[in-house]
Amino acid sequence: MSRIALVDDDRNILTSVSMTLEAEGYEVETYNDGQAALDAFNKRLPDMAVLDIKMPRMDGMELLQRLRQKTAMPVIFLTSKDDEIDEVLGLRMGADDYVKKPFSQRLLVERIRALLRRQEAIATGEVATTEDTKVMVRGSLTMDPLRHSVMWKGRDVALTVTEFLLLQALAQRPGFVKSRDQLMDVAYDDQVYVDDRTIDSHIKRLRKKMRTVDDDFSAIETLYGIGYRYNEE
Repeated sequence: MSRIALVDDDRNILTSVSMTLEAEGYEVETYNDGQAALDAFNKRLPDMAVLDIKMPRMDGMELLQRLRQKTAMPVIFLTSKDDEIDEVLGLRMGADDYVKKPFSQRLLVERIRALLRRQEAIATGEVATTEDTKVMVRGSLTMDPLRHSVMWKGRDVALTVTEFLLLQALAQRPGFVKSRDQLMDVAYDDQVYVDDRTIDSHIKRLRKKMRTVDDDFSAIETLYGIGYRYNEE
């Protein structure tokens, strides 16, 4: 049973969403501000967190930043319907997805299920029965799907589930272009719609993480209007 943390200062959302998720078989923990959630996470991390952005004491952005210092667990942001800047910033900081308020609880459940399914597939080695389960070496890059580990020039890089899947898809065929639509298919469930900006934000975040271990990282190339390509050294 997966443990999901809901962090929102709206008690109605905490109550209704937790009831829905519990009915789906998930164990749910609720917190009404970021600091309370962080205190609990320091003792025991959940399998996934769903975070509101605007909260008292500690907002969702700061909580995500603290989390990404120690874990790559899936995170979904809840954003106001007009807060496009918050959505992009959240993705760049390492959120895996976002859902706009007011939202369909069924949509949120599908997004949660898709991310947990991908996380489990990577962790158990059930990503595929062929090349996707093998350790992949592409120049300075080493990826181990069974351990969800990434190394660049011998140094570990912590990636979220979505970032890992995008990098894996690009690096599997160096020199070949992947369109944004193809990358969406890799990273998201068929029932989940995301736009081009979401993929672009994940790629920017991925590059930033790689550059924390190598300032000169440039293996992921943008082909404007087409997509992205991994260039092996």
